[in-house]
Amino acid sequence: MASAASKSRFDGKVAFITGGGTGIGLGCARVIVEEGGKVTLAGRREQPLAAAAKDLGALADYVVCDVCSNESVDNAVATVVSRHGRLDVAVNSAGMGFAGTVTAMKPEDFATVLETNTVGVFRSVRAEARAMKARGNGGSIVNISSIAAELTHPWMSAYCASKAAVNMLTRCAADELGASGIRVNAVMPGLVDTELASLLVNTGAAREEYERLMPVSRIGRPDDIGRLVAFLASDDSSWITGQCVAVDGGHTLRKGPDLSPVFREFLPED
Repeated sequence: MASAASKSRFDGKVAFITGGGTGIGLGCARVIVEEGGKVTLAGRREQPLAAAAKDLGALADYVVCDVCSNESVDNAVATVVSRHGRLDVAVNSAGMGFAGTVTAMKPEDFATVLETNTVGVFRSVRAEARAMKARGNGGSIVNISSIAAELTHPWMSAYCASKAAVNMLTRCAADELGASGIRVNAVMPGLVDTELASLLVNTGAAREEYERLMPVSRIGRPDDIGRLVAFLASDDSSWITGQCVAVDGGHTLRKGPDLSPVFREFLPED
């Protein structure tokens, strides 16, 4: 059971969460709201954002935002500051998955994954850090990476490369922004039961492959990620920055999953 102190560690703080309408982003928002923070959910689809904000209650609102657009991201962060007068916490969870072999994948598809998962995070960090620096009271940014940043996943080179880049972006941003009191960390989830990962979670062979490779052998839940993100976003971690932390049932102790038998059923190999 959470202590009274932990229940209020986001009192008076404002958070902005990309990809906040579903999955891991929503799981992070839920923990922050439960602990007293105001949250603005951001994403491309208004319907799930509105539904999620309503479910979270009076401390939540939303803004439509496409992380592939400079203007959209800048306007979304400006909207948060306009509504609430500040930005203390940012969680960058917006992303996409993609499968295909190195020989069959089109370069433009590879670029699309990096545009969303890497450049989208860069756009977000850039706008969030500017808002935090302008206020002058520091802040905390948490990027949602993946165990795919460290472990190879056959047929998922674009996704792996995009998340590896997020990890290095996190470290570089932490190094640059620390002097302004802004901490930047990343969380690397394993397989989590979300809309984005539904194909893998609901396909027996894929699920079994993940579970086989985890010492704590179960599929993750959004709140598993949300609790770690909340720690990194809060003052409880005030001397932690530039870290990329796995939350994966121990998966990164072993090896990446081989999902090629699943993908071969509906994708060309060459």
